[in-house]
Amino acid sequence: LLPELSRRLRSGDHQAAMDSENRSLETALLLTLPAAVALFVAAKPIVRVLFERGAFGAIDAHSTAAMLAALAPGLPAFVLIKVFHPGFFAREDTKTPMIFAGIGMAANVMLALLLFVVLGAVGIAIATTIAGWLQAALLAGTLRERGEFSLDQTFRRRLPAILAASLIMGAVVWALVHGLGHWFEPKNGAVVQVAALVLLVGSGLAVYAGAAASLGA
Repeated sequence: LLPELSRRLRSGDHQAAMDSENRSLETALLLTLPAAVALFVAAKPIVRVLFERGAFGAIDAHSTAAMLAALAPGLPAFVLIKVFHPGFFAREDTKTPMIFAGIGMAANVMLALLLFVVLGAVGIAIATTIAGWLQAALLAGTLRERGEFSLDQTFRRRLPAILAASLIMGAVVWALVHGLGHWFEPKNGAVVQVAALVLLVGSGLAVYAGAAASLGA
């Protein structure tokens, strides 16, 4: 995105630059929103299949899955930060993103200390997610305030479809997590566990792809 934005801004084609930003934002959400939903819904089986063996027991798996579920909603924000950065860098502004990164880091530390006392280790993950969205919001808000970014009609039309497709996929994955629950047990062996996880992930991908295509996402 950065070289493309730089090239279009140098040529004075600000509308094309804004179109590039919108398409990048759209692509980022098309990929990260369903991933966030899936990681949140299927955190426990993912962690159990990948890690629950040897000294890593059921209690460890439960705690780690809670951390993953808390981090999952922050995934779109972490990627959006990377999408918004070129909007500043292409205009030779490296100071503003650095300031916002500092604000995000400070918020992360303060929230982590506060939420750890209240919620334990999962509070640290929640703090990271909140800080990520704070930083993304600051970047987007500043670009919009400067008149350097606005959501176009294509994005406004496709975003609800992306959200709907993600929710449909999430409902299917949730049903499969419960339906295949016993397959994720370590006593079944790695082959059965991995097969169940592949079935879960593959089904989620297929449902999302179908829903996204049919809804026009």
